[in-house]
Amino acid sequence: MNKPDRSNPTHSAISKKLPQTVIVLGLVSFFNDFASDIVVPLIPILLATVLSAGPIALGLIEGVADALACFLKLWAGRHSDVMRGRRKNLALGGYTLSNLARPLLGLAGSWVTVLLLRSIDRVGKGLRSAPRDAIVADATPPHIRGYAFGFHRALDNAGAVAGGLTAAAVLAWSDLSLSEVIVWSAVPGFVAIALLGVGVKEEKTNIDSAPAAQRILPPLRWSALSAPMHHYLWVLMLFTFARASETFILLLGHELGVDVVELLLLWSALNLAKAITSTHGGQLADHFGRGTLILIGWSALALSFLALSQVTASTGLWLVSIFYGLLMGMSEGAERALISDYASPNERGTAFGWYHLVSGIAAIPAGLLFGVIWHVFGAAAAFLFASLLALLAIVLLRLWAWPVRHHYNE
Repeated sequence: MNKPDRSNPTHSAISKKLPQTVIVLGLVSFFNDFASDIVVPLIPILLATVLSAGPIALGLIEGVADALACFLKLWAGRHSDVMRGRRKNLALGGYTLSNLARPLLGLAGSWVTVLLLRSIDRVGKGLRSAPRDAIVADATPPHIRGYAFGFHRALDNAGAVAGGLTAAAVLAWSDLSLSEVIVWSAVPGFVAIALLGVGVKEEKTNIDSAPAAQRILPPLRWSALSAPMHHYLWVLMLFTFARASETFILLLGHELGVDVVELLLLWSALNLAKAITSTHGGQLADHFGRGTLILIGWSALALSFLALSQVTASTGLWLVSIFYGLLMGMSEGAERALISDYASPNERGTAFGWYHLVSGIAAIPAGLLFGVIWHVFGAAAAFLFASLLALLAIVLLRLWAWPVRHHYNE
């Protein structure tokens, strides 16, 4: 693809408009996260109250579920490339599987059942994530991919806001139990499935028309990745150890005595903060470069977790969570846009598969380590440890893995 002619106002206006596919996929993510975030913020509460489990169980559940999903993400991304960019069916299957398993968490009788159902939910995420991200990249001109991924993340986070607020309202103003609220999450989930099935039409990509030599995929080996992508993914893996599940923030609130409805409102506020800044952050990443925005987000996590190690009241928890959400939202589009910068059109699914694999492969040790430190030394020590790891990842990103500015001349 040639560079856009920025001297032509008509072309500039057209080139900055998001494709319909990106908008529909954003709505799909909105309704899927609407469903998911009715459930996810209730998991630590369900474990701590109904099922009498603690931070180690939460760390194990989140770690196993995410790690199981990450291996499927690589396979699904690669398979979508093998199918020459035909990615919709994998994404549709993944969304369907998650939205069948997730509502059943309301019927779980033990933390082991929660682990099983949460794992099935994340298997669905494993099937859909890399193909869906590759569809976004396929449909979007390269000079606005930060904008596209930022928009997608904004609607994803907005769905989380809607889910958390809905759960809070239902628990506060109805007679439904926590378990019944989780079961009703099936409704927005199936809206997401219907939107994807009807609203996304796979277009013929330039992969089919490319010369045969360009359609041959490189070997599925770590060594086949470029040096810049190697560096970035190694640092991302380290940062994953610091990026503990945000549900631990809710567990901290529970230990501080915050009630369930307020915790759901806090979860919604955190995700609203991300939604507010995600789209603009993606646009800034297109203008200033991906590395700058990633650095902002990672620094926000380091500072926020340092602050959470000192929080002793709900007011401080609210302030830190909103600060964290606003700045982390700025970087979400940049992280994915950078992967599309590193990948050629015929291997985007594989590239996103590696991205999701690496960001998830550390999930079991990271979740367990965070939970064990919390159990043995307390919440403050766990958040402080994660903050220090994030600082180390920031230094390595800036000195060893800083992305070269992309000129979008694909």
